[in-house]
Amino acid sequence: MDVAQLVELNALYARVIDNEQFEEWPKLFHDPCLYKLTTAENVARGLEGGLIYADTRGMLEDRVSSLRKVNIYERQRYRHIVGLPVVLGQQNGAAEVETPFLIVRIMREGDMDVFATGCYRDKVKPDASGALRFAERIVICDGRRFDTLVALPF
Repeated sequence: MDVAQLVELNALYARVIDNEQFEEWPKLFHDPCLYKLTTAENVARGLEGGLIYADTRGMLEDRVSSLRKVNIYERQRYRHIVGLPVVLGQQNGAAEVETPFLIVRIMREGDMDVFATGCYRDKVKPDASGALRFAERIVICDGRRFDTLVALPF
């Protein structure tokens, strides 16, 4: 698996979220898939649960639908700064990849702050058309506290 393809997949992932094209976000995953948001502390302690957990593309689509129609949260958007992916291994046609990230949150009035830092631990493999998709994306945040509702995908 070419690192340039992984960079492109991560850039597309960040662009979809940063441009609020949330309906495109689930399309970056296989079905079934795993998307989990957790903390470095939980990973170090071997705790499997996550703040967000979805194991099908349908669950991701439901999250987007809820975000658009049900959730009430202060208007905000993100800007992702994504580092270079490192391929940790390959197994059964999937690459195991780790990629660092930094997310800046921009509030309605323009205030900006570092919202989260951490890394993505992914299993990535091509779909039937050859395009890379996430079989797994585990979002591991360095910090354990979030000062706002975790509404948007990381």
